Amino acid sequence: MSQIICITNQKGGVGKTTTAINLSAALAVSEKKTLLVDCDPQGNATTGIGINKTSISKSLYHGMIGEIATKSLIMDSEIESLKVIPSRVELIGFEVEMMSNPERGTALKKVLGQLNNSFDYIIIDCPPSLSLLTLNALTAADSMLIPLQCEFYALEGLGQLLQTVKLIKRSLNPNLKIAGILLTMFDKRTNLSHQVAEDAEKYFKNLVFKTIIPRNVRLGEAPSFGKPILLYDAASTGARSYFDLAKEIMKN
Repeated sequence: MSQIICITNQKGGVGKTTTAINLSAALAVSEKKTLLVDCDPQGNATTGIGINKTSISKSLYHGMIGEIATKSLIMDSEIESLKVIPSRVELIGFEVEMMSNPERGTALKKVLGQLNNSFDYIIIDCPPSLSLLTLNALTAADSMLIPLQCEFYALEGLGQLLQTVKLIKRSLNPNLKIAGILLTMFDKRTNLSHQVAEDAEKYFKNLVFKTIIPRNVRLGEAPSFGKPILLYDAASTGARSYFDLAKEIMKN
């Protein structure tokens, strides 16, 4: 059975796409067949994994409106066991076009349902909002991973996200679990980072991953080269952290 994990937090700039790319790469390098699904119209995961958006003619959008079979959307990455379903700006149109469709919340679930467990892990990168696309990702997923940046106001808005999860469990996906809360952008030199980490552990206890992603220059540079951190600088602390996260996830 494929494990489908969506990476979501309605706040922007918390490390969602960085986590989607690098967790996918770490799982793939750990000999797990992995699919990265870019469910964000900005398409940052697509670019960050090394795919030129201007050179593709079909994207997740065409799968979600039922125009193209899922297998025809899958593209290769530099890592042999890591495949990608890319996204581009036309995905914004999905929300408008499907507004009156009664099955609008399950489009992504249908797209992934065509894969017949061809992958060990499917990682979905969500947009930074509680939109119809995020709703689709939460409906299609087995679990959700929440990146939480170690900065001021980090916990603000998390309550709203957890409320949304309750509603989705009640109506669309009763089996949805929280895989965990991932502390990102941790700067060990600042009191604030330590305070956010303490608060998260106090409120969410065992839901917080043991792995903490540090603020790391190499991690920030890697997407502009279209590479996961494991290919850009495998010896960096960022690369080691995402390997540790992959190990934690594979244990569960």
